[in-house]
Amino acid sequence: MPPEPGPTRSTMTEDYLKVIWKAEEWAEEGSPGITTNEIAATLGVGASTVSGNLRKLERDGYLDYTPYRSIALSERGRRVAVGMVRRHRLIETYLVERLGYAWDEVHDEAEVLEHAVSDRLLEAFDVELGRPAADPHGDPIPRADGTVVRPVAHTLQEFVEGECGHVVRVSDDEPELLRYLGSLQLRVGAHVRVAERRDYAGSLRVELDDGTVDLAGPAAVAVWATRDEHGHAAAATA
Repeated sequence: MPPEPGPTRSTMTEDYLKVIWKAEEWAEEGSPGITTNEIAATLGVGASTVSGNLRKLERDGYLDYTPYRSIALSERGRRVAVGMVRRHRLIETYLVERLGYAWDEVHDEAEVLEHAVSDRLLEAFDVELGRPAADPHGDPIPRADGTVVRPVAHTLQEFVEGECGHVVRVSDDEPELLRYLGSLQLRVGAHVRVAERRDYAGSLRVELDDGTVDLAGPAAVAVWATRDEHGHAAAATA
């Protein structure tokens, strides 16, 4: 079902619902949901402001909210959130593919444009781009009907020594980290092998097709890859 039209929705509503949905997107099943303080940190507002807005969103039917306990999207809230994520990621993809932006430059631009672009223009972007399945960071672009197809992937921090895979997603939370990973050629599509785990230091040595790089914990957690079956088998029997 396509997201509901949004001329009367506030930017606050759209931003909050998107933040809540994105916090759940790559989380492990059974993980606790996003907290009020985490929403406040992401949006740059006070926790008391967040609490008041969450209560308003619950009254409007977008959330199931119990103060100090749980924050969950209603079906209505999920439709809006997925629609906003689709807008954001299509805009990011258009900026990179057609306007020459770097992958670390598009987030803030898309944050502004996602509230203003019409459905007609968004559809034109989608058609022009060939209906891409993922954005420049590998995050899946929801389809117009709200369907989201996420690859089975794990952070490099979860790989054991000897495991191989292909990078399918890089977290876009920190532009500086994106620039760093880009300089190492750790981009979507890169083939990787975890050559050494240094758990005492919280770092990994990772082999790429054209060299070896060392990754500290935050960088290893930001890179998601699918596991090669042969690489997994080799690691398991080593």
